[in-house]
Amino acid sequence: MKKLIALLLALVLVLGLAACAGDPATDTTDTTNTTDTTDTTDTTDTTDTTDTTDTTDTTDTTDTTEDTTTEADYTKVALITDVGTIDDESFNQATWQGVVEFCEANGVEYNYYQPTEDSNDARLNSITTAIADGYDVIVMPGYLFGATLGEAQNLYGDKAYFIAIDVGEGDLGGAVPGAKTTCFTFAEEQAGYLAGYAVVKDGYTKLGFLGGIAVPAVQRYGYGFIQGADAAAQELGITVDMKYTYGNTFSADPAITAKMEGWYQSGTEIVFACGGGIYGSAVEAAVQYEGMVVGVDVDQHYIGESESYPYNPFVTSAMKGLQSTTVAVLSDLFSGNFSKYAGQINNLSLAEGDYVGLPTAESSWGFKTFTLDEYNAVLEKIKSGEIVVSNDVSAMPETTAVTVEEIQ
Repeated sequence: MKKLIALLLALVLVLGLAACAGDPATDTTDTTNTTDTTDTTDTTDTTDTTDTTDTTDTTDTTDTTEDTTTEADYTKVALITDVGTIDDESFNQATWQGVVEFCEANGVEYNYYQPTEDSNDARLNSITTAIADGYDVIVMPGYLFGATLGEAQNLYGDKAYFIAIDVGEGDLGGAVPGAKTTCFTFAEEQAGYLAGYAVVKDGYTKLGFLGGIAVPAVQRYGYGFIQGADAAAQELGITVDMKYTYGNTFSADPAITAKMEGWYQSGTEIVFACGGGIYGSAVEAAVQYEGMVVGVDVDQHYIGESESYPYNPFVTSAMKGLQSTTVAVLSDLFSGNFSKYAGQINNLSLAEGDYVGLPTAESSWGFKTFTLDEYNAVLEKIKSGEIVVSNDVSAMPETTAVTVEEIQ
């Protein structure tokens, strides 16, 4: 009997232990599932919004962390056009080509947005859309962004970096670039000087200047053109006549074309067409009277190669380094070196590098007698400071050998 009772007690004990072990196993499974779901959600949120940023902030001093942070913080580049297109054959296109060059070489996602109209609200809406789409580096070409930039950085300064190409202090309306913003301007007066000097040295004495809108960058080009022409005329001991006007637009226009036709018909030999697509009016008029044209911003010689023209009217182009500057600042940003630009308005002239000038490729050299050696000689004098080109746009430059006729 005692053996039977002992056997029964042992059996009860074994069954009790099995039951106790079964309940925690079920609980552990439930808890684990719940914890896994929670952990997955938390990890995703933390990585995107908190932990990555916090880790970066606390370990910036190590090179490895800086590189990782760069990749995490700057991931997608968007260009917002001022109002034009990325194929405007001028500053929008040149800046876009810089974005494409950098991003394709470095495997960075990129896109562009074109405002629906020419207004600050439309430009800001495009910036807003780009940021909502995940673009955290915003490139903006052209002075029209001056009025938009201040508001954009106030709204999204914690979400994106802003790179304003061709936007200067006078365009900003009192706004100051923030810690994630940088602006670049160029010494257009030096490029204009080189163009004016070269065409007069090449034998042209009846010149014209057709500006788009009288904003500082366009004025600097024009006033530099006058100064260069005057210097060359004095060296040659001749006099030069120049007609000077603004079209109040950056596009070709029938009324402007008609004005240019009048200029060429009355003896103007070459016109510096300075302002986006406005070159179209100058070219259309020039080819009717065997006239010539100076392009702007980029080497526009290729435009004249179109079969629609009986000859290539582009002698040269007054250029600035829109594409190369865009590539350089994006490279520095993605390398963790944005601090060299942060909060600054950077003016790029020949003193800083080859940021402005004329195209020197044989295919683009349309001069008859002016030589590359002569060009390099005057270029070096500007670089060294021997020749100082005024960037003052408050009044028309004083001249000795050039008579300027301002035309409304």
